[in-house]
Amino acid sequence: MFNFMEGLEAIARWFRSLGIPEPIVHWGHPAMMAIVLFVMGSFVGYAGWRGRVATNKAVASKSLADHRTLAPWMFLFMALGYTGGVLSLVMQRQPIMESSHFWTGSSLLVLLLVNAAIALFGFGRDKGTLRTIHAYLGSTALGLMVLHAVFGLKLGLAI
Repeated sequence: MFNFMEGLEAIARWFRSLGIPEPIVHWGHPAMMAIVLFVMGSFVGYAGWRGRVATNKAVASKSLADHRTLAPWMFLFMALGYTGGVLSLVMQRQPIMESSHFWTGSSLLVLLLVNAAIALFGFGRDKGTLRTIHAYLGSTALGLMVLHAVFGLKLGLAI
């Protein structure tokens, strides 16, 4: 049977063999994810809420289109960043599941996945209620992203 941790260690060993400078291994994930979080995340949230509350139909339509276009990319970058963060910890020979940063990141991906599923399935028949749930769940995810970043900075400074 495949041992997940052994598989991660094999991948980390290969990356270690490339001689990547320690500051990149240590701070590369936080730098890239800060961009995704603070630039993409804030814009996706802003566009979603602007599309929801704008009284001008053209502005609302453009904002919702921007939200629909960028939200899947943000999720993809978050999922890839999650993978990179786990790999970074393994490369630095740090425990994975003992970190609040790991658990907030895992919870964040689950929240984003649920939110994406709500939107992907067309908000169901009761579009108003599910759109409201989608909006507040997305806002909760953005708040969790900030907490996740705080835990990540704390972890990065502790290693």
